[in-house]
Amino acid sequence: MLSQYMQFPFVRYALVVGTLIALCSSLLGVTLVLKRFSFIGDGLSHVAFGAMAVAGVLHIMDDMLFVMPVTIVCAVLLLRTGKNAKVKGDAAVAMISVGALAVGYLLLNLFSTSSNLSGDVCSTLFGSTSILTLTKAEVWLCAVLSLVVVALFILLYNRIFAITFDEDFCRAVGTRVDAYNLLIAVVIAVIIVLAMNLVGSLLISALIIFPALSAMRLFKSFRGVTICSAAVSVVCALAGMLISIVGGTPVGSTIVAVDIAVFFAFALIEKLKG
Repeated sequence: MLSQYMQFPFVRYALVVGTLIALCSSLLGVTLVLKRFSFIGDGLSHVAFGAMAVAGVLHIMDDMLFVMPVTIVCAVLLLRTGKNAKVKGDAAVAMISVGALAVGYLLLNLFSTSSNLSGDVCSTLFGSTSILTLTKAEVWLCAVLSLVVVALFILLYNRIFAITFDEDFCRAVGTRVDAYNLLIAVVIAVIIVLAMNLVGSLLISALIIFPALSAMRLFKSFRGVTICSAAVSVVCALAGMLISIVGGTPVGSTIVAVDIAVFFAFALIEKLKG
């Protein structure tokens, strides 16, 4: 059955895009978890949902041209929230997350032109079959952006490592911490927007967090955790998509279910190793 499905181009496109998105999200997922800012994935996904609702109300044909900049701006604001801010990082994420989700749903109800509003909202929140309707141009766009993300991570690996563990020391030795945090924010926003068609806005944070947490069960070094997280994320994404294609289950929920199963498997291995 799988061999028959693989003959269709849209299935191959979905597998390629899903693998690239999983790889990119896992690389920065380790940094977000260690900086205790892992909830940003959930917050930015809700911002993207609200931006998509506004784009729909304004009848913007290519909503990514509107959703991407809005999500990037919110990511920058969240990651640049400092110690002197009146609203701290975790509170800012919660406030923007809930606000964007509520406003987006309100706009969809007030100005919707769709006859199946509940279905549209559900598919946006939990993932849709649009991952199986990607065009070749969209696949190339995702591939280029993914290669840029991976290249930036490899080139700036030492800086990201240092900023992840000790920003104060980095500032003391002259590292431009704010610039690197800005870059991380932009990359995270791009990944969030790309991943919405794969797992939906409510499940994106799982794609970022679970592989990193699973890798931390067995590895203790930053490099080991990063490599293992990337491998786990890619394998889980591929397995989830294949199960979804064969079994007819929702793509996003299936991928997250596989991630959860792998996390508990790694936790069991850690416990057995003592």
